[in-house]
Amino acid sequence: MARMALVVDDSEVVRKVARRLLDELGFDVAEAGDTAAALPACRASPPDLILLDWLLPDGAGPDLLRRVRAEPTAQRARIIVMMTEADLGQITLALRSGASDVMLKPFDRASFRAQFDATGPNQAP
Repeated sequence: MARMALVVDDSEVVRKVARRLLDELGFDVAEAGDTAAALPACRASPPDLILLDWLLPDGAGPDLLRRVRAEPTAQRARIIVMMTEADLGQITLALRSGASDVMLKPFDRASFRAQFDATGPNQAP
């Protein structure tokens, strides 16, 4: 059975790069460009992994994380929040809101793969 991943980011470039790298790791990948598409995507194909942009244009990253984590289909998913700054307060908020881990953007192939080599792609929160 294929592992499912959902990439939630308003940047099409980030979604495409993440899709390509997740494809290399053996994931089937769905994309959502905003909060309105993220929850239905979680319900349609329950993900094993969610890459979630923390700074979505509507500011809903923290709220979306809590809502996704409350979804029965996504409770066991590994959720990695993507941030552009290593802000300790925001990292703490993300982890307290249900994130499994945090990853800084922009990422390259090596840093992206290192995220999974350390803990494995199927780690549950």
